[in-house]
Amino acid sequence: MKKLFTLTLLLASIVLTAQETTEEATTKKVTFSGSVDAYYQTNLTSTDQAIFGDNADEFQSFGTSFANETGFALGMANVIASYESGKVGAVADLAFGPKGDDATGGYNINQLYAYWNVSEGTTLTLGRFNTFLGYEVISPTGNFNYSTSYLFSNGPFSHVGLKADFTLSEDFSLMAAIMNPTDVNNNTTGDYAIGAQLGYAGQYLNFYYDSGIVLGFEVDYTGGFDITDDFYLGINAAYADNDGEGFYGAALYPQYGLNKSFSLGLRGEYFQTASEFVEDDLSVIGLTLTGSYTVDDLTIKPELRMDSGSEEIFADADLMGTKSLATFLVGAIYSF
Repeated sequence: MKKLFTLTLLLASIVLTAQETTEEATTKKVTFSGSVDAYYQTNLTSTDQAIFGDNADEFQSFGTSFANETGFALGMANVIASYESGKVGAVADLAFGPKGDDATGGYNINQLYAYWNVSEGTTLTLGRFNTFLGYEVISPTGNFNYSTSYLFSNGPFSHVGLKADFTLSEDFSLMAAIMNPTDVNNNTTGDYAIGAQLGYAGQYLNFYYDSGIVLGFEVDYTGGFDITDDFYLGINAAYADNDGEGFYGAALYPQYGLNKSFSLGLRGEYFQTASEFVEDDLSVIGLTLTGSYTVDDLTIKPELRMDSGSEEIFADADLMGTKSLATFLVGAIYSF
């Protein structure tokens, strides 16, 4: 009888342990995702060769981030590992390649953070996370156009700090953050930045402020509207000031889906530098027409871009100063 009782307890313990293990496995989830991208680009109104004398590794480009090489070039390999267990989780987002180096300052860490869903409507995040300002993002899978805008290139990329996201209602959201100065991983100055975002029905008003060590103050609006089932209009506008130096501008992103596989999108941007110390500030008008063709997990993006400046900031085919530059690009992005 004693042996039977002991055996019963042992079996019950095994069953309970197995049940706890099964429940734990169902609440813990690890996922992997990411992308790789590459492109070919040629200058239509200028030479593709290096044009800056002794600096043989510099090429004619728009002065915006990432897709700024000619010929065949690499974007980045992006690998994202996400772990979630109950109300907490973590994300490790790694980026390698030229775009990854530019975006992370050589750290190869695009994002690295842990989060806690304190309640159904409140989430705390600590670590490095991509910026909440702007319409465009670092990952090519999140942008319709392959090349990037001046507003994106001159704003912040990522932040290191603590942020709190609040879902106030079905339409309203609020975010507040305290961070190192933008794009700084190691805070060596003792300065901090604050950020906030107010969202309503897919429209976002963003604020950033530091003491002037990096960006100073920036206010940014990002949003968009579904005009029809096939036609979407994205909008971005920003103003930044850092002790008399800064920029402002606006961009429209009309996008039209021709069918399930192919869409067309245009980015029309006006960008203006602002300085109280310069009489004539530089302005640029940029037009970028992009096609997006999807085959399974591969997206091919042919793109025509032409930028025109208020000054001779580019070079023509004879390496003489000119106000405009036109390029043709084909990007390929594989998502997994």
